Amino acid sequence: MLENEENVNEDKAPEEAAEEAAPEAAAEEAAPEEAPAEEPAAEEEPAAEEPPAEEPAAEEEPPAEEPAAEEEPASEEEEPAAEEAPPPAPPPAEEAEPEERLSPKELRRRARSTHTGEARSPRTIEERAQERADERARKAAHRRASRQKEREKRAGQPRGEAPAVEPAAAGQVKVRQGIVVSDRANKTITVRIDVASSHRKYKKIVRSSSTLHAHDENNDAHIGDTVRLVESRPLSRTKRWRLVEVLERAR
Repeated sequence: MLENEENVNEDKAPEEAAEEAAPEAAAEEAAPEEAPAEEPAAEEEPAAEEPPAEEPAAEEEPPAEEPAAEEEPASEEEEPAAEEAPPPAPPPAEEAEPEERLSPKELRRRARSTHTGEARSPRTIEERAQERADERARKAAHRRASRQKEREKRAGQPRGEAPAVEPAAAGQVKVRQGIVVSDRANKTITVRIDVASSHRKYKKIVRSSSTLHAHDENNDAHIGDTVRLVESRPLSRTKRWRLVEVLERAR
């Protein structure tokens, strides 16, 4: 009997302990519910301490999704930009001109830099001179042929009429009158031209003279004669005048 009672007591003990623990747990649960009003700071701390292990996982997930949501509008915006952008304009043809205008020296230098064949065997001075002479002969033949073609082309074209010569404008010819002072040279006389002019400031008559060399084809004028000269083309180093007539003979 004692054993049975002990067994019963042992069986009851856990039940009683569970019953006793239940009110205590309910009291504890009720106590935290009332606590927020009285001591909010005390409960916030454990709440912040308990979820740290789970919150990072919850916080890490949205950032992974947000970039995807942000990338989609970016791609949608880029597509219209790519569609609206005009096609690149073709490069102007002038850019290729500098390559065509390279000097012969620059072209030879580039050709040598890109040459991958075997080097030429060394040549003597006579061989190089002969090569230069052959090259000159080839270029001369090419020039002769091209010039002959140009002549034939010009010969086939009808010649235009020569432009009419415009008459020279009749300008005023300079004429001088003076006295012969020398006739020793053949077909040349020296004539003194006397000039009397009024001074610009003092209004006084100022007399001056100059000499000219004139061409006398027939040696008609002599010393002391009064003659008339006219301007002409250069006949010698000093003669720019020509005798027109003898106005008065010397006495």
